[in-house]
Amino acid sequence: MTIQGAFVWYDLMTSDMAAAEAFYAGVIGWNAEDSGMPDTSYTLFRVGDRPMAGLMTLPQDAKDMGVPPCWTGYVAVADVDKAAAAYQADGGVVRKGPMDIPGVGRFAVAADPQGAVLCLFKGQGEAMAPLALGTPGSIGWHELMTSDLEAGFAFYAKQFSWTRGDGVDMGDMGLYQFFVHDGEAVGGMMKRPPHLPVSYWGYYFNVEDIHAAVGKVTSGGGQVLNGPMPVPGGQWVANCRDPQGAYFSVVAAK
Repeated sequence: MTIQGAFVWYDLMTSDMAAAEAFYAGVIGWNAEDSGMPDTSYTLFRVGDRPMAGLMTLPQDAKDMGVPPCWTGYVAVADVDKAAAAYQADGGVVRKGPMDIPGVGRFAVAADPQGAVLCLFKGQGEAMAPLALGTPGSIGWHELMTSDLEAGFAFYAKQFSWTRGDGVDMGDMGLYQFFVHDGEAVGGMMKRPPHLPVSYWGYYFNVEDIHAAVGKVTSGGGQVLNGPMPVPGGQWVANCRDPQGAYFSVVAAK
């Protein structure tokens, strides 16, 4: 597996850690455990013993910039400082960092030229092997909604060497373009609808049963925004919002 250019981690920044922990344990089935990081309240979401994502309180500096509760993905790079400089050279913006996480790695928070945010990351030690495709609790898909599909795709192809996969004609919504990393389609990009105010990255979490998952979303105080609905490849998806307002999606084979 080629780590460079792969999504390797995900963080939820939220206004209520305890409530978010309970919600995602119910909907996705994650176990939660304090990370043990000194002077920091940071929870690990796990699939069995395998860490999949992190949970933290939305920092005050992010609140001051108007950032709502949200999920953020981390993409592996060989050198965070060089990757951040390349982002800026090609029209992106570095929002925070580069900076070190002691004992973990180095990261920077960066926005593409259309405003969608993710983190650039270089970890310490060996990277974890990916779970089998479709494993419940793992991340099943990555989706970019952008104000400029062609410019967005060209930007990420240059930054991370992603390549163009299949495309799906969405009618009035335009093309849904798959992108490929290490020979595998890992996400899609499309032009964001006019009612969405900003470009953003969204993440799909694998669940065993889509209808059971959306039932737990609503019973847990979240909202189902779209779906459940079938998508090409025989899977079912639903787009949701958690009780604190963070956007996420679920995907299942049935």
